Amino acid sequence: MLNEREAESCYLGQFLPVQYHHHMLANNSRMDGFKAAIQRQVFEGAKVLELGGGTGVLSWFAAQSAARVYCVEWNSDMVAEARRLLAMNRHGDRVEVIHADAFEYLPPEPVDVVICEMLHVAMLREKQVELIENFKQRYLEKFGAPLPVFVPEAVVMAVQPLQQAYDFLGYQAPVIQFQPAGVFSADTRELAEPALYSVIDFSQPNAMRIHWEGSFVIEQTATLNALRFVTKSILAVLMETCSTIDWLHDYMVLPLAEPLAVRAGDVLEVSFQYRAGAAITSLQNALQVRRRSHAPVRARHLSLVTG
Repeated sequence: MLNEREAESCYLGQFLPVQYHHHMLANNSRMDGFKAAIQRQVFEGAKVLELGGGTGVLSWFAAQSAARVYCVEWNSDMVAEARRLLAMNRHGDRVEVIHADAFEYLPPEPVDVVICEMLHVAMLREKQVELIENFKQRYLEKFGAPLPVFVPEAVVMAVQPLQQAYDFLGYQAPVIQFQPAGVFSADTRELAEPALYSVIDFSQPNAMRIHWEGSFVIEQTATLNALRFVTKSILAVLMETCSTIDWLHDYMVLPLAEPLAVRAGDVLEVSFQYRAGAAITSLQNALQVRRRSHAPVRARHLSLVTG
C-alpha cells in the first residue's frame, strides 16, 4: 500500500512507469541539451549526484568524465532498469544506482555537480523546486559551503494570450493542450508577445509560491480563450560567450473558463498564483483575466523566450 508521499507522487507524476522513461530517451531536444550541459559542467574526476535518475542516461553522460556518480531513484522498477541499462554501456560502472527517496538522501561525500530533471511546464506537477531547496538546506548542514553546480542552473517562465481552436473533427473540447515548442499552427493565434513572469535560479533561495500580476496590449481583434505557458530551462550558463545551453519545453495551453472578445489596443490584465509542484488545476483555478479598452502605453513583454 502506498504511503502519503507515494500517493501524491503517483498523482503528480513522480512515480512514472518504465515505458514513459523509455519514451523520454527519444526526446532529442531534451537529450541533446542535457548532454551538452553535463559535458560542459562535469570535469575530469568530478563527483556527481543525480536526483531522480530514471533510466540513468543523464548519470551516464556524467560518467564519461566523472570519477563517481551517485544516481538516486525512488521507483524500484526504474532502479532495476537503470542498473540493467548502465551495465550495457561504457563507464556505466562509474554510476552507483541507489534506491532511495531523493528528499532524504545525501551522498557520503561532497559533490561537484547535481543533476535533477524533475521538470514540467510552469514548474507544475513535478517536485523540482521543492526537492532542490530541500537538498540545499540538508547539504549545507552536512558539508557546508559551497553548494555544487546545478544542472539545470535556472528556469525562465512566461505567459501569452491566445485564441486557440478547440475543434477536434467537429467535436468542441476546450481542454489543456501541449504544443511542440516553436512550431507554427493555424489553430493558434498569438494575441500578444509572451510576458516574463518568473525566473528561478537554483543557486539562490527560491520561494515555493509563484505569483504574477501583469498586463498585455492586445495586437489584433479576436476571441481570447486561452493562455499559453512557456518554460525554458537554462541547463548551463557559458560565461565566456555570454550564452546558455537551453531546453525549451513543450508549450502548455490552458483554456479560459469564459472566452473574452478583445480588440487591437485593448489591455488585458492577468493574474495567477500557484505552488511549484502543484497540480495543473491549481493554476487553472487561480487564473483571473480582465479586459480594459485602448491602452495608451504598451505592456512590457519578453519575445526571446519563444525563440
